[in-house]
Amino acid sequence: MTDAPAGLTVVNGSVSPARKRITTILIHAALLGASILMLYPLLWMLAASFRPENEIFTSASIIPSSWSIDSYIRGWNGLRTSFGVFFTNSFIISILSVCGNVLACSMAAFAFARLQFRGRNFWFAMMLMTLMLPYQVTLIPQYVLFRQLGWVNTFLPLVVPKFLAADGFFIFLMVQFFRGLPKELDEAAQMDGCSPWRIYWKIVMPLSLPVLATAAIFTFIWTWDDFFGPLIYLSEMRQYTVMLGLRTFTDSTGTSDYGGLFAMSVLSLVPIFLFFLFFQRLLIEGIATTGMKR
Repeated sequence: MTDAPAGLTVVNGSVSPARKRITTILIHAALLGASILMLYPLLWMLAASFRPENEIFTSASIIPSSWSIDSYIRGWNGLRTSFGVFFTNSFIISILSVCGNVLACSMAAFAFARLQFRGRNFWFAMMLMTLMLPYQVTLIPQYVLFRQLGWVNTFLPLVVPKFLAADGFFIFLMVQFFRGLPKELDEAAQMDGCSPWRIYWKIVMPLSLPVLATAAIFTFIWTWDDFFGPLIYLSEMRQYTVMLGLRTFTDSTGTSDYGGLFAMSVLSLVPIFLFFLFFQRLLIEGIATTGMKR
């Protein structure tokens, strides 16, 4: 032990526990301050949803001077259609999109990762090229196609492509995960007489829960938050999603209900938060193990 200033002791050339404690406290304090700074807009929106309408933009505090749930009541029932209808529509589209993406993309990824067929590398490269195309490039051809099929102003343009493995990102993600599974499992299953379908359904799928949960979470969040797609294909208010419903609270030519907007915005975050909360362990595991060899 050597001499050191009061409160700091150096033992065998290393920093004393007291100094480590102080450093840890300072680091946590800095991280806490940064977290509060990043969460401030969300906290302000939460506080604004409980403020009276005339006090929303008069205070920057995250603690309302008076509490009221009028914005929630007005926001839920203030439009021509109940906001519950918008939540129902968003849930229908999001759940169907999750089912379609998980099923179709996993089947395509299984074919690329575990099956041998002519042109596999070429078609895999073509699939990767679709990741480089902006959504706006294919928007007009898709709209023309869906209009000719009579699908405009229905949920079909938002749901059916998910069942056709249209999201190359999730195919690529699952391919990397499937390649990390031992191929000896496939060989043993083939010796027992399993077909490729049974290998996919009975062996690969149960071992791939982390990457499937990752695809499901991202699909749910992206579909729930999607504004552009429903804006293009849906025109009747009874078919609006939550994102389109939030837009109806603001009117550039008249009055806007910002209290109802903030209240419904808070409620719109609840499903995403709960979905992520329940599956975050599988999400982290899926991202951490994708592409790793076992």
